[in-house]
Amino acid sequence: MFDTTRSRRWSPWSSNQHLAQTGMSRVLIVEDEPAIAELIAMNLRHAGFDITLAASAEQAQSEVDRILPDLVILDWMLPGQSGLSLAKQWRAHSRTRELPIIMLTARAAETDKISGLDGGVDDYLTKPFSTQELLARIRAVLRRKRPESLDAAVEVDGLRIDPSTRRVTYGGQDVTLSPTEFRLLHFLMVHPERVYTRAQLLDCVWGDHVFIEERTVDVHVKRLREALSKVSCAGLVETVRGVGYRLI
Repeated sequence: MFDTTRSRRWSPWSSNQHLAQTGMSRVLIVEDEPAIAELIAMNLRHAGFDITLAASAEQAQSEVDRILPDLVILDWMLPGQSGLSLAKQWRAHSRTRELPIIMLTARAAETDKISGLDGGVDDYLTKPFSTQELLARIRAVLRRKRPESLDAAVEVDGLRIDPSTRRVTYGGQDVTLSPTEFRLLHFLMVHPERVYTRAQLLDCVWGDHVFIEERTVDVHVKRLREALSKVSCAGLVETVRGVGYRLI
């Protein structure tokens, strides 16, 4: 059985490192079983990922040629060319050599796992699987592949946040935030203009492993605005009625 439960427990990587790998990361799911593909897609979309589906190696190659994804979830047993063969093909070309790949397959023998990892995939997960474990592995692979993005400063309309120094400034004035408000602001600034529901913010800012209610988001948004009001930029965090919040 597939585990679709969305737990709320504290995650040790629920931080700016976690934030950098969520939201707009593009994931290509290469899976020929429609039910499995839709299950994965539904859970990843809910966690804030941008999803593309492919049911064969040929379709997957076409998608990669069109737009290089941030990560690929790849089944081994595909019609025509196998997933392992496709992974080796990608590793042989400069454009796709560093493409993060997680193999998700029913082939659970140790020899298969070794062949997959030796073939160039970054991680190997067997079916049946927990969607929460898959999400954790996706984020772990993205963190390893893109560590340079974790400490990059972001500036929006004069408001600047610097994860490396943990400082927020506006017009040269410091803004004092709690760790949670800092993570929330960082996430919204990394993804300006995009509207996020409370559930999405819980996953992307607090992490999928924390037991809290969605109204907690409202409390922290209120505190964030109070802190930003001291430098006259609270209006940057906008409430979208009936949906959630965004940074404008």
